[in-house]
Amino acid sequence: MYSKTSTATVIGISAIPVEIETHIENGLPAFLLVGLPDSAVRESKERVQAAIKNGGYELPAKKYTINLAPADLRKEGSAFDLAIALGVLIALRKIDEPNLDGTYMLGELAFDGSLRPVRGCLAIAAMLKRKNARRLFIPERNADEASIIEGIDVYPVGTLREAVGVLTGDVRMHPHRVDVAAMFQASSGSSSIDLHDVKGQATVKRALEVAAAGGHNLIMVGPPGAGKTMLAKRLPSILPPLTLQEALETTTIHSVTGLLAPSQSLVTQRPFRAPHHTISDAALVGGGHGAVRAGEITLAHHGVLFLDEVPEFQRNVLEVLRQPLEDRRIRISRSRMSVDYPANFMLICSMNPCPCGHFHSPLKECTCQPADIQRYMSKISGPLLDRIDIHIDVPAVRIQNLAGDDGGETSAVVRGRVVTARERQIQRFRSRENLFKNADMSPKDVEAFCTLDSAARDLLHKAMNRLNLSARAYDRVLKVSRSIADLGNSDAIAVDHILEAVQYRSLDRPYWNA
Repeated sequence: MYSKTSTATVIGISAIPVEIETHIENGLPAFLLVGLPDSAVRESKERVQAAIKNGGYELPAKKYTINLAPADLRKEGSAFDLAIALGVLIALRKIDEPNLDGTYMLGELAFDGSLRPVRGCLAIAAMLKRKNARRLFIPERNADEASIIEGIDVYPVGTLREAVGVLTGDVRMHPHRVDVAAMFQASSGSSSIDLHDVKGQATVKRALEVAAAGGHNLIMVGPPGAGKTMLAKRLPSILPPLTLQEALETTTIHSVTGLLAPSQSLVTQRPFRAPHHTISDAALVGGGHGAVRAGEITLAHHGVLFLDEVPEFQRNVLEVLRQPLEDRRIRISRSRMSVDYPANFMLICSMNPCPCGHFHSPLKECTCQPADIQRYMSKISGPLLDRIDIHIDVPAVRIQNLAGDDGGETSAVVRGRVVTARERQIQRFRSRENLFKNADMSPKDVEAFCTLDSAARDLLHKAMNRLNLSARAYDRVLKVSRSIADLGNSDAIAVDHILEAVQYRSLDRPYWNA
């Protein structure tokens, strides 16, 4: 007796179809799973047998062999349970063999036959649409997520018996539908935190606005209690809202990694990830032993990765950021596979200027020795600093500012200017594929879109020589100047724009190495 059902698995954030072949014969009772299953898949035989029996079906004592094809691809997770159980029932002729062309099944079975939600449904539904699949059987709690992808009929089933009834036609069920546009609009509410909450720090707020306008990386240097963390947490509130395409990509990542909340079907707020300084390099960029997992830089895709007190991170952890910051992607290579993850994020760092935090502070005397300061600052390598476009000093806030009522502009006002600047960039880069913001410009794009008049060019050359900036820093200054010009609705980069951009390279100054 033989049957074949179809399901899918996720590698990285991409889905791959999997065929479940069931062969049943007389012999010593056994339930064998082949095709490189991991522990969770091997344990499915216990869940499947219990669900079939508790669902009211008889399971004869025979030899059951289940093959998960392709056999050379390692299978992981519990999403194969439903397809395996239905394959067994069809092979046993407990149900009439239905038409399964273009039909895929996902779901983890409980012992009582009910279905539990699984990860990666959005990625799998998108893959099935590309393969022109007809329908997808899925746990009820995954229905909204999978139905975001139009063009495939999604059937949310609560139990194994209900799935059998829908397949055989005994249970009438209409495909699940969601209004993606309405869902996206309803969940795209304003943030509960606001830039207006921060008293004073007008210069730092301006730097955050410039960073948001061009998608630039930024590092804040200042004493303890100056508000660096508070400012960083409010950066997402002035970033442009996610587009629907960005929301789908972000939701796919969160679904695959199991971070999608049970009541959430679509991520509509930009991610803000703030890992602790004890994080490992594998947890930051992705990897791990056995199965490859996405790291914090991928979870921050289309959002912000915030490293608080960045010198406290291990040097090797910080150095692995260099390649993703350039390529906006990360490839995790293992002996059996290589997995690509997206990593287009804004890196925001904060740090003290010295171990005690009061170097060059007008309010409190620094107790650090020059060698201690040099050792502390050198924990961030020059190549990594070169990849951070904006360096900004965050001074201590005086009591007069804290006691005042004026926190400056609200996030909504600043976001309006940022959105306008981003729209200018989208229009400018319309002839470039996958280029939407200034921070992502290649050297050729910088040459094409960041032209300077003679006065601005002379000023930049003097600054390069005075600060001994690298070639990469030269490009960064031009990119930031372009964003400043966009905020000012200027097509040309003027001297004032260059002056402000050069001021955002404070860590390149000999002042910090004194």
